[in-house]
Amino acid sequence: MTLDIRTDVVTLTAALVDIASVSGDEQAIADDVEAALRSLDYLDVERDGNVVLARTNLGRTRRIVLAGHLDTVPIADNVPSRRDGDWLYGCGTSDMKSGVAVMLRMAAVLRPPAEQLHDITYVFYDCEEIEADRNGLGRLAHTRPQVLEADLAIVLEGTSGAVEAGCQGTLRAQVTLTGTRAHSARAWLGDNAIHAAAPVLARLAAYEPRTVDIDGCTYREGLSAVRIAGGVAGNIIPDECVVTVNFRFAPDRDIDGAAEHVRAVFAGYDVEVVDAAPAALPRLTDPATAEFVAAIGMPPVAKFGWTDVARFAAMSIPAVNFGPGDPNVAHTRGERVDVGVIVATEQALRRFLQHP
Repeated sequence: MTLDIRTDVVTLTAALVDIASVSGDEQAIADDVEAALRSLDYLDVERDGNVVLARTNLGRTRRIVLAGHLDTVPIADNVPSRRDGDWLYGCGTSDMKSGVAVMLRMAAVLRPPAEQLHDITYVFYDCEEIEADRNGLGRLAHTRPQVLEADLAIVLEGTSGAVEAGCQGTLRAQVTLTGTRAHSARAWLGDNAIHAAAPVLARLAAYEPRTVDIDGCTYREGLSAVRIAGGVAGNIIPDECVVTVNFRFAPDRDIDGAAEHVRAVFAGYDVEVVDAAPAALPRLTDPATAEFVAAIGMPPVAKFGWTDVARFAAMSIPAVNFGPGDPNVAHTRGERVDVGVIVATEQALRRFLQHP
């Protein structure tokens, strides 16, 4: 299909939702986004796999990155989109095709040089909803970091139109308990590894998460059991049990500090960190970030959860989350977005990016 990026942002959102783009199958939507951007002669457009990059080169003193992912979680009988009053329903409406629509509208309406205050880099990327090593933005950050260089990055993740600063880090660890295998009819001859997990669960139940204030944003940590695995048969006392825990940590900790904390909580046990991603500081005192927050006109709040702002933070680029989607309904069968918030987000972003 041909995307009309000069239409209104709600219609454009619906058109994007109607292009199925489950993670790993983004070629069709990337083709359409690329074609739409190539119709704008003031943009330099390139394709890198299923990542579409577009940028202006006006020599402005500040460059802003707008980033959004093209993929969605698997469809749940919710494509094509449908409109019901103030709500637009469909897979990806909140996460994050409404944000992608806002990005495309910025490319269409901010015609340089008269209307564009900053140079802008648009990054439409693939595979955000699946394993991190397939993330298109992550691949660019590793192989071509120069194309992402900027004074501020705005990730159009769903925030219901608020500015969510930084993000939590995340770490998964496995706590392994061992015992002695035996026939369950003679349980006294064994040592049940699942039973041995009780003190681990007790430590989790008693755990008091830390609350941290950074740049006026309050981040609350959390340490939770997310999986327990043990047992090999219905008549065997298990000799191993693994409790998987997830630690969501505030941006004042790095990965090493987060791992040290988890090991301290489970002191005396075998703890192995199996996966981790860094947090991102809010950096609200940075001039570009401060100007953006002022333009939006509402106080920023902490981002609970991990987002791709952390990739920019790792490159020492200030980054915020700002998009029309509602994270509370993302990935659900009834995923939806308030059309008024899409319009308001477009207007707010345009105020920041447009030349006075």
